[in-house]
Amino acid sequence: GPDGGYLVPQNAERDLLRRMAAISPIRAVASTKLVSTNQFKKAFSSTGPQVGWAAEAAARPVTNSQLLQDLTFNTFEIYAQPAATQTLLDDAAVDIEQWIADEVEVAFAEQEGAAFVNGNGTTQPKGFLNYTNVANASWTWGSIGYLATGVSGNFAASNPSDVLVDLVYAVKAGYRQNGAFVMGRKTQSAIRKIKDSTGQYIWQPPSSLGAQASLMNFPVVEAEDMPDIAANSFSLAFGDFRRGYLIIDRMGIRILRDPFSNKPYVQFYTTKRVGGGVQDFEAIKLLKFGVS
Repeated sequence: GPDGGYLVPQNAERDLLRRMAAISPIRAVASTKLVSTNQFKKAFSSTGPQVGWAAEAAARPVTNSQLLQDLTFNTFEIYAQPAATQTLLDDAAVDIEQWIADEVEVAFAEQEGAAFVNGNGTTQPKGFLNYTNVANASWTWGSIGYLATGVSGNFAASNPSDVLVDLVYAVKAGYRQNGAFVMGRKTQSAIRKIKDSTGQYIWQPPSSLGAQASLMNFPVVEAEDMPDIAANSFSLAFGDFRRGYLIIDRMGIRILRDPFSNKPYVQFYTTKRVGGGVQDFEAIKLLKFGVS
């Protein structure tokens, strides 16, 4: 006040804190491809050619050829249009334009991460949980196979970790070498409490700061968008996601700065085009917390 306070400028922190974003790390473990159109097509050989043994002088009839599947991936647009007054942009101690851009980028990452897991495939990328799920014994191309825990909304009361072993070996060896568990934090919490017959936890904590946790010697990927354990939920996935799931990017994030449409506000029209879907249906298996 009048005793000299008017001459003391107020300090304002130039960095802003924000809540921790729940970004699914599926992009980090899946395959990504940059495309130049709004649609990407890929041929996949789902069945190899038929072969057989023959005696030296036996006839060689014509064998069946390999079968190809046509996979189509569309891109979808995600957008945001935040606004700020020109006065705020001019006078704020914080770089408002950069802050808005950073916030939108994080929000985009949250939305696309959720779509890679649960997306509907109509207005957003198709998540790997949104395909037809069938018991692994009845698996066919175009669906995702699953194993059941045998108990609704829980692991089996005795030897609960056995189903995790079955899940790992439901995946073929070629995929298993690069396999990873994908689950949410509450599912991780439940699994971390499982002990072996000697009373030791089956969960392997990271060996050093910054290292990744492992389960049965396979890395664990924490995806917040995976459903929590509930009756008949698919709360755990295992497989080679780099072979199994494809993300396509049409371009990076584009920002159109518009100071004219809504004066005195400056609008930041921000868009991104991205798509995704399963490209190899054998590479990913699910665990169903249900009877069958």
